[in-house]
Amino acid sequence: MSHAITRQIEVSVDPSYHPEHSDPARNRWFFSYAIRITNHGADVVQLVSRHWIITNAHGIREEVRGSGVVGEQPVLGPGEHFEYTSFCPLGTSLGSMEGSYQMLNDAGERFDVEIPPFALVDPSTEQ
Repeated sequence: MSHAITRQIEVSVDPSYHPEHSDPARNRWFFSYAIRITNHGADVVQLVSRHWIITNAHGIREEVRGSGVVGEQPVLGPGEHFEYTSFCPLGTSLGSMEGSYQMLNDAGERFDVEIPPFALVDPSTEQ
């Protein structure tokens, strides 16, 4: 599990490999990642957008940007958290993801929160 705290917003990530949805013979590996975002601060914040950097084992980077997460733009009061799971197909058995969420606070200030780097690993390829 990976985690980071930015401006009292904690992001924890727990990745998993899914062999039942993968097809290594066709260079397709399927991973999920469970995210928990916790507001440890005193302000109400809203997650408005995401920016992902996905890197495969060959060093090829793909950037993904979008509004909210899983179709939502969650609002987190002090002490509240939001959890979701999403997925990433990858063309190699190893890779990594990292990125940021753009948040909006009650004062109308936008700021970025780190999504910590985490590995995507097919356990059968580890030595």
